[in-house]
This record gives sequence, C-alpha cells and structure tokens, in this order.
Amino acid sequence: MKNQLLAWIEQDRDKFIQFLRQFVQAASPNPPGNTIATMQHIRSLLDQEKIPYDIRIKEQTMPNLVASSTFAAGDKHLVLNGHIDVFPVENASQWQSEPWAAEVHDNRIYGRGVTDMKMGSASLLFTYIYMQRLKEHLKGKLTLTLVSDEETMGPNGAKYLFSDFADEVTGTSCLSGEPSSPYTVRFGEKGAVWLKFVITTPGGHAAYAHLSPNAIDLAYRLIEDLRGFIQFKYTEPAEVVKALEESKVEFDKANGAGASKLARSIIVNVGTMKAGPKVNMIASRCEFEVDVRLPNGVTKDDLLDYIEALKHKHDFSYEVMMINNPNWCDPDSELAQIVRNNAHSTTGIRPVNVLGMANTDARLWRYKNVPAVVYGPTPIGMGGVDEHVSIDEALNILRVHALSSYDYLSK
Repeated sequence: MKNQLLAWIEQDRDKFIQFLRQFVQAASPNPPGNTIATMQHIRSLLDQEKIPYDIRIKEQTMPNLVASSTFAAGDKHLVLNGHIDVFPVENASQWQSEPWAAEVHDNRIYGRGVTDMKMGSASLLFTYIYMQRLKEHLKGKLTLTLVSDEETMGPNGAKYLFSDFADEVTGTSCLSGEPSSPYTVRFGEKGAVWLKFVITTPGGHAAYAHLSPNAIDLAYRLIEDLRGFIQFKYTEPAEVVKALEESKVEFDKANGAGASKLARSIIVNVGTMKAGPKVNMIASRCEFEVDVRLPNGVTKDDLLDYIEALKHKHDFSYEVMMINNPNWCDPDSELAQIVRNNAHSTTGIRPVNVLGMANTDARLWRYKNVPAVVYGPTPIGMGGVDEHVSIDEALNILRVHALSSYDYLSK
C-alpha cells in the first residue's frame, strides 16, 4: 500500500503543484482574514473527488472545514490540522516577483503564505484524499481540519472548533504541516503572553518640564525593568531538556544560529508604542504592548507575579491581551516516531525533536493531552520578503504526511 501511495503522489505531481500555486494565488492575508475564496479552492477539489465535508462558521468571512472518515473498528483517531489564512504583505516592492502570483523560479514556488502554511495544508488535504482510497486497509478514524484565523490565534478558527465541536476534532493524535524543516519534528512550543501597559502623567508644555514627568520617559524605565524578567530562574521538564540538548545542531541548522538557545530562553519584546500629541508637549500618556515568550518551565503566573511586584516601583496599569501557555507532548509518541521514520526513509535525513519558537494551533491539542506533531517545510522568508518553498521539499512533505497517516491508522 505504501508503494501505491508513492505512485499516486508521483502521478499527481503536476496536479499538486498547480493546486498549491492556485492556493497561494487565492490571497488570504490576516488581517483582514477573509478566507472565502481560499476555502472555495479547497471545496472545489473535494467536490471533484466526491468527498463530503462540513463548513463550520463563527465569523462569516472566516470559514472552517471539517471532514471525517470512519474506518474499521479501532481506537485511534488521527487529526490532520492546517490553516488557510496567512500573514499580510507590507513590502511588495522588495519581492523579486508579485507576492500573490505564486511564480516558479529555480524549482521554487514564491508567494506569501506558501510556507506558512498553504504548502502544509495542501499536503494534508491531499493526504486525506489518498486515505479515502485506502479505507479497507485502515482502522479507527481520520479527521481533516482546515481552519481560518490562525494568525490571530484562532478565536474564529481552531479555538472555535474546540469550543463547539471538541468531540469531533480532538482525536488521539494530531499531525500539523506548519513549518519545521526536514531536520526537525516539533513536539511542543514556547508560550506567549501579550500585555498592554498604560502610563499617565499631568503633562503640559515642553518648556515647563519641571511641572510634570514625561510618560514616555517613565515607560522606558518600566520597560527596562520588564526586561529583567529575562533573568527569572526556572526548571525545565527533564524530557524537554533531553530532547533539546540532543537537537542543538539540527535546530540551529533549521532556524539559524542561536535558535536552540532562544527556544529555552525568556524573550521580552516591545511591539508597539503610542504616546504624546505634539512634539512641544510633555507626553501625558504612553501606551505600549509587550510580547513575552515563555519557555517550558515558566508559567503565566510567574510573569504576572513579577509584573505586580513592579508596581512598588512604577505607577502603571496593564491588561492581559492573550495567554498561550507553554506546551509539549511526549517527544517519542507513536506518531512522532512514525513521522521521523518516514522522513528518514523519504529524505535520508532523520529529523530530531525540537520545540516551536512561535505558537501554532497544534498547542490546542497538547492542551488536551493529545500528542501533536509538526512536520512541514523550511520557514524561508516566512512573514518576510520572497517567502518560498522548494518543489522537491513540498513533494517530500506530502510523501511523509501520507505515509505517516497510513502507518498510524493501519496498525
């Protein structure tokens, strides 16, 4: 059967590449997050294959697709999860080709969202189609979830599915096609906490600086102390330590020098700041937003306790905009081992276990204690200029996804 799968993929090579390019051309930047045209592209293929599915909608412009197949009696339920919204383009003039054209140069497809994550989602879609042809050889259940709104953490996408349809989408294992590279398989992620801080003062004319402190100056001092949280002492789970110690070289090869260290470090990033009405006025208000990345072993309460303690030194208010807790699953879960083995047999590279630097929908399965494994393309240009994926790599990922799904559900 596995040889048959590989034969189908080779036979569909041009079809897959064409689908992926048209997938990218169906632009779905978030914001604003409208994925109607993108979803129609998916639906057209499933309709052509006569494969049933449901569309679940919380926000009218952000549809989500759920398709499920039940096979012979079995305890396993594999969920294939991908998203169809992508980052916006801010600097189109710097691209070598139009960002939404999905042009092919040097055997690479260029376009916004091709790595994050339309390539991975297309692979999971084709995998689901292939599994329908092998129904008599499979056990348990297979579910495909292709969702909107991942780039804003999924309130209208995967979070909505877990809120309203948890029994349908939880499963016993989840396979995601988010970017990872051929060298790594992701078994967890750092956490993220977004916060908004506000500092106010009486303000006044800039010439009368003795009458009021400047809210911007006070914000700088607070930010300096917020960065002190980087030195917070914590203990990582032993399994996480072991996996990351063993994967340092490959982690840096996939994500750039220093990535393996950052995966185990607290990061404090000031992303936005709004202050002051005029150049010749003392700023009476400064508002800034901070993104704090938490490695496994650090909790949101650790961070919030630290911030509360700063109130003894600084006068400010704040609100928590979002919390995604750090998460991980067994690096050697059944699905993780299957994916690593198929990746090795397909590419000649045995990927190592790593943590994701950013958040993905896979975290939602781990929060439910369901192993969630990420294996996808190299994140070249992700969110930046000239985002692209190698066609050879894309086809290899499809092979790994299809072979791994078959192995998981055929035993």
